[in-house]
Amino acid sequence: MLYGTAASEGIGIGKALIIEEHSLEYENTTVTDTDAEIKRFQNAVEDFCNNTSAQAEALRKSAGDKEAEILEGHIQIIKDPYLCGEIDKLIAGGKCAEAALEQMCDMFIGMFSAADDELIRQRAADMRDVKKSILSILLGVKEVNISQAPKDTVLVAREITPSMTAGINKDNIVGIITETGGKTSHSAILARALEIPAVLSVSGATEKFTDGELVIVDGTNGEVIDSPDYDCVQKYTEKRSGFLKERRELENYRGKETVSASNTEYELFCNIGKPEDALKAVEADGEGVGLFRTEFLFMDRTQVPDENEQFEAYKKAALILKGKPLIIRTLDIGGDKEIPYLGLQKEENPFLGFRAIRYCLKNTELFKTQLKAILRASAFGDIRIMFPLITTVDELRDGRALLEQAKAELKEQGSEFTENIMTGIMMETPSATIIADILAKEADFFSIGTNDLTGYTMASDRGNADVSYLYSPLQPSVLRSIKYIIECAAKNNIPVGMCGEAAANPLMIPLLISFGLTEFSVSAPSVLKVRKLISKWTKEEADKVSQKALSMSTEKEITDYLKSVTQ
Repeated sequence: MLYGTAASEGIGIGKALIIEEHSLEYENTTVTDTDAEIKRFQNAVEDFCNNTSAQAEALRKSAGDKEAEILEGHIQIIKDPYLCGEIDKLIAGGKCAEAALEQMCDMFIGMFSAADDELIRQRAADMRDVKKSILSILLGVKEVNISQAPKDTVLVAREITPSMTAGINKDNIVGIITETGGKTSHSAILARALEIPAVLSVSGATEKFTDGELVIVDGTNGEVIDSPDYDCVQKYTEKRSGFLKERRELENYRGKETVSASNTEYELFCNIGKPEDALKAVEADGEGVGLFRTEFLFMDRTQVPDENEQFEAYKKAALILKGKPLIIRTLDIGGDKEIPYLGLQKEENPFLGFRAIRYCLKNTELFKTQLKAILRASAFGDIRIMFPLITTVDELRDGRALLEQAKAELKEQGSEFTENIMTGIMMETPSATIIADILAKEADFFSIGTNDLTGYTMASDRGNADVSYLYSPLQPSVLRSIKYIIECAAKNNIPVGMCGEAAANPLMIPLLISFGLTEFSVSAPSVLKVRKLISKWTKEEADKVSQKALSMSTEKEITDYLKSVTQ
């Protein structure tokens, strides 16, 4: 058995098809006719855009609009004036088109790959896909075509790119195995959209399997079984039937309120990264948006989006939600989110440095521009503001003071906005946890960011394999922090949500119910599953579980116990 990242749930049983990558090596020659070389590059870009547009239409039919937008985003990448301009300059200086393209793409790939946040690392995968596709055109190499794969095929590849996925016939592909990628990679997103079981980051997968070999893909548990015997195939065939039955049953929770078995109501929101994702939240039956990551509006560009551009983005999300809550997190850059044009200095330890609210409070005009855009958008929906990485009361007060300045400036202009807009904070640092009782008196709501809270509390970088064993929200110290934050919120009668990955963790659900969490914010595909999980627990049952879990001394003891009572 091999192990990887469980990226798309379900069981796939079929024969392996190894996707071999063609060589894209080229001779790095000096060009003399630079005008002709620039034209050759521009022709390749035009061919790429035409091909990609056709692939996007195919993907729209097989997976949906949102998935097609991934490929349409690739067209926007290569049409970026800065990227194209710099490539043209390199060619004008004598570089061949291939080398110029590779140099510029590799610069962005390196920048994005260094990020700890997987959503940002995904930008590197996008850039690699674009580079590979245009290099293929320049070199006359035909890209992989998997549209003719036979029924019951399990695709095995180093990476399944969006351009490859566009050719997938989901009636024939029963599983996907890759050597790279994570839960938020495009391979994972597209596999989930096509409802194909997928296990990613299986080391050496393309060398460990042979064409035609029988393979089982368990996308729920991240397991791959090669050459299974008859009994194993029967066992997983039964598991597949059970999974499909459970998926059908989840539809019973669509359109229902999110309530526990004790009839306590909860808010079940979604996390989004761009305005269009609000539609995905609505389609998933989310009750609002608990986290709009606004930094993605600032990325992949050469200058700050102005107030009107930001306003239109926030307004668009608000209108899509039609009055459902929209919690907008103000700009969270630094740490793992590098945006070159904002002038952040290289730091020895960026996660403990000049980032998030700290950057915004020092760059007041940029911050006020964003606050004014959010305020103006608040006239079109139930918008709430959230400050990230709060460590002191002063940061909250200073943020509020700038918000009041933004309000005053908008009043002078005659702009409409919600005067008493709710203003909350991300609870994601040990410092904020320790003074949660004080912060709860001044914030309108809390949202617990378990990813950073876990990392900071455990002094553990989840991207560092040597210490990743420490990175778990089920560590006793993290659980006690979460419990205390929620208790402080309850004492001050303010809502408290959770927008980290732990909010959708089945092992965490009874603990969060017991602690008194009021809002869960999860990925769109997790909505119905979390609603079902919440419906299974009474407060009394959850209290018994949390009391016992908190009496335990180690993460392993807690995890093993929670598995025994939740599965």
